[in-house]
Amino acid sequence: MASSKIISFALVASVLCLMSITSSGGPAWRIKLGRRDSRTASLSAANIGVIPSPSSTLSNLINRFHAQGLSVKDLVALSGAHTIGQARCTTFRARVHNDSNIDTSFTRSRQSNCPLPTGLGDNNLAPLDVKSPAYFDNSYFRNLISEKGLLRSDQQLRSGGATDFFVEQYSRNPERFYEDFTAAMIKMGDISPLTGRNGEIRKNCRVVNS
Repeated sequence: MASSKIISFALVASVLCLMSITSSGGPAWRIKLGRRDSRTASLSAANIGVIPSPSSTLSNLINRFHAQGLSVKDLVALSGAHTIGQARCTTFRARVHNDSNIDTSFTRSRQSNCPLPTGLGDNNLAPLDVKSPAYFDNSYFRNLISEKGLLRSDQQLRSGGATDFFVEQYSRNPERFYEDFTAAMIKMGDISPLTGRNGEIRKNCRVVNS
């Protein structure tokens, strides 16, 4: 992807995120301008230090978000973005074949699309939200109450811990979910942005400028 030399790819990604959610029926929020691209990137550092895995425990999720200055409420609200999108079989195979806190009919349907032998059907996809996978709403939280969370990390949000309150609240009150989601998106967007002379405007999104 070629650069405009004026707008960073980081800002483009933020705008596309907003557009994908609003075009799916979700809420809008104000995006702050002036964000620049990083001069470094590390996939391993991101996976190890920041981004929780699909098999994360609740304590791991809370700790990872807390390390970025995000609260338990932020964690649950932002996880609600899983009301749209799909996941590969490799990310939910262990859950649908091994976990007990999962709806019986739901697990059977997912097992048929994601066989147990590793390597078989690895790239098969399933919607993160079984009820309305293409529409941004609060059905993700109703799924968790029915034990139909696709990822193990999803269902952890409704497992008798500190996040249960928010899952149940959002399942009943979509307006509150939208309000907390947009606030959390703005808060997440304020995590160490590169502005001013920090970073750069990349010429190519895949590589730093030479």
